[in-house]
Amino acid sequence: MAFLLAKQGLNPAFFKSAPKRVSRRTVQPVRAAGAASAEEVPDMNKRNIMNLVLAGGVGLPAVSLAGPFAYFFVPPGGGGDGGGQSAKDILGADVTIKQWLQGHPQPGSRELAQGLKGDPTYLVTNQEGSGIEPYGINAVCTHLGCVVPWAAAENKFKCPCHGSQYNAEGKVVRGPAPLSLALAHADVSDTGVILFSPWTETDFRTGTEPWWS
Repeated sequence: MAFLLAKQGLNPAFFKSAPKRVSRRTVQPVRAAGAASAEEVPDMNKRNIMNLVLAGGVGLPAVSLAGPFAYFFVPPGGGGDGGGQSAKDILGADVTIKQWLQGHPQPGSRELAQGLKGDPTYLVTNQEGSGIEPYGINAVCTHLGCVVPWAAAENKFKCPCHGSQYNAEGKVVRGPAPLSLALAHADVSDTGVILFSPWTETDFRTGTEPWWS
């Protein structure tokens, strides 16, 4: 090869390859993503403080809401003798015996008031027209829960949903309702407020134990 190059008048040294230069790079250690150095990791005391702050931030609102949330499920109470619950009118005011007789002087008059657990409950003027009967009649139909109106012309309660009927005292006389309307005691307190309280004894209409208690 050198002979041929010399023959052509070329310098063979010109075609010698120059030595290759190898670059040396400094290899830096690679740290995994998300890894932290010892200086960046908080000590145990700091971690405990952070946990307490987080727990307090979540716990305080939850505790503040727990009270009203639980109170929502407690039926509204009412004062009065024997721990009864006062009957309420449509405006939420206590119903007094004086107010009731002024508006319902006729014997046998029936009208709804708010009763135990907020259920609509009929008060009944007694046969003398001087007070109320000692019971209230829950107006919730025992079939599917419709509110049963009083049909004064027929002297009975008639459910408009599926035709169930009850007599003047709330005893079922026609289905599909399977049971009579529930009862509650109705009394008058020393201050003249009408009070409802649970009826737990025998149902005087049927002679059986009350199904609602």
